[in-house]
Amino acid sequence: MKRYLTAFFVAAFFTGVSGAAFAQTSPDATVKAAVEGTVKAMQADPKARGGDMNQITQVVETHFVPATDFKRTTRIAVGKPWATATPEQQQKLYEQFQLLLVKTYASSLSQLRDTQVNFKFAPSNTGAAAKDTVVQSHVLSNGGDDAIDYRLTQTPNGWKIYDINMMGAWLIQVYQTQFADQIAKGGIDGLIKFLVDHNARS
Repeated sequence: MKRYLTAFFVAAFFTGVSGAAFAQTSPDATVKAAVEGTVKAMQADPKARGGDMNQITQVVETHFVPATDFKRTTRIAVGKPWATATPEQQQKLYEQFQLLLVKTYASSLSQLRDTQVNFKFAPSNTGAAAKDTVVQSHVLSNGGDDAIDYRLTQTPNGWKIYDINMMGAWLIQVYQTQFADQIAKGGIDGLIKFLVDHNARS
């Protein structure tokens, strides 16, 4: 179970949900539709189910990316240096970090092609005026029970996931350390190169 749990650090997926409908959905309902929808879409696609990584990646891009706020994820992970980056550098950071997350998720998701997975989502007690919230969930598979927390932000287009807590580690905190090291070595351009090189190898 834990070998593919990394797939869910950005698990915020939906299938066939319009922007208007998504905006009216509660945080826990958003996460439920997103997570279950992406796994079902992958398992229902013959090529993806057969292990075609290009097709699995396409499923992720189609059903995953629209339900996330990766720009917010990138901005927080980069930290203060984000404000000093040029618009072009910010765009490159966002694009490369998103690509990294998509590829990582697709690779991990491929391990669920023939696995029966069930999810439990705790009801959200988020107030009507809340702008940020956390949804708790459990992933049940092969006798395992793993807790995963999703942090969402309220946007004009509805709730969007931008951080995940898995096995005691928040995604953004993990990358903050790595990004800080790369920026210390080579600045913003050094971090961009690091991400580009990483994506080229994966």
